[in-house]
Amino acid sequence: MPSVIVDCAIYREGRRTKGPEDFSDALDEARAAGDAFLWLGLHEPTEAEFDRVTSEFGLHPLAVEDALKAHQRPKLEVYDDSLFVVLKPIAYDMAHDEVSSEELMLFVGDSFVVTVRHGESAPLGSVRKRLEDQPDVLKHGPTAVLYAVSDAVVDHYMDVAGELHLDLETLEEEVFAPDATDTRTLAARIYNFKRQILEFRRATVPLATPMMRLSGAGVPFVHEHSQLFFRDVNDHLTRANESVESLDRLCSDILAAHLAQTGVRQNDDMRKISAWAAMAAVPTMVAGVYGMNFDHMPELHQWWGYPGALLVMGGAVYGLYRLFKRRGWL
Repeated sequence: MPSVIVDCAIYREGRRTKGPEDFSDALDEARAAGDAFLWLGLHEPTEAEFDRVTSEFGLHPLAVEDALKAHQRPKLEVYDDSLFVVLKPIAYDMAHDEVSSEELMLFVGDSFVVTVRHGESAPLGSVRKRLEDQPDVLKHGPTAVLYAVSDAVVDHYMDVAGELHLDLETLEEEVFAPDATDTRTLAARIYNFKRQILEFRRATVPLATPMMRLSGAGVPFVHEHSQLFFRDVNDHLTRANESVESLDRLCSDILAAHLAQTGVRQNDDMRKISAWAAMAAVPTMVAGVYGMNFDHMPELHQWWGYPGALLVMGGAVYGLYRLFKRRGWL
């Protein structure tokens, strides 16, 4: 089995059965059985590696192009011989506060499912194993695989949203902490957090339309009794989107509060600077006048002249200090 093929198996009546190792023979066997389907899992195939899959399964060239190039939005496309579904699994690195998205494509036909995975953080082995432990679900054919994969991806959205909420609460506490002085670092972290939420939104929001279509009737290659399952996935996705919207609003509010606090601190600093400048200006002005050495100033000829001038300067400075202190400038 080529390294690009992660797994290949035939399922009949919800049970995995032993079949040919070559996926072409396995597909022929599944089609001949009538009540079976083939699940072929691929990981980052090249164009040359995918050519045989394309010809054997009769995949549409536009869908194949999207599957190979990746960088797609979540979507659902209906072709003559298959459905093409794009999902974007999300991973969150809490150590670096970074959200990353990968891509997962599914080709769903009447007797096959082909999954194409790009990235390392969203393996489907656990989904396949969980499905194989639920034959009552798996017996519904390729639709069961589409449901299980979609459900796993959307449920992980909720987990990531919960982790982001915890990190946002921590960031909020730092913003409103009394000793929060490193304003540049905080602002950079808030902007970075907002970018991570945007990356999250790109994965969750566009998926709403495909899930709505799958939860309704009339989509080809989808089991007629599967709407209830996809409605459940759509409900979870709605909650995930609401969490993303809440995160975005809270992050914007925190950023606005931080900028307001920064402005208040800057105003406080300017008042303090102005107050000290005013207190320095008074003795400078008085000393400057006396520095002109006018002979007709009578106090200069008295023993108390210079001490009196110093006392006036000190009194004026003290009076300004009390004034600014009372008004909260110092």
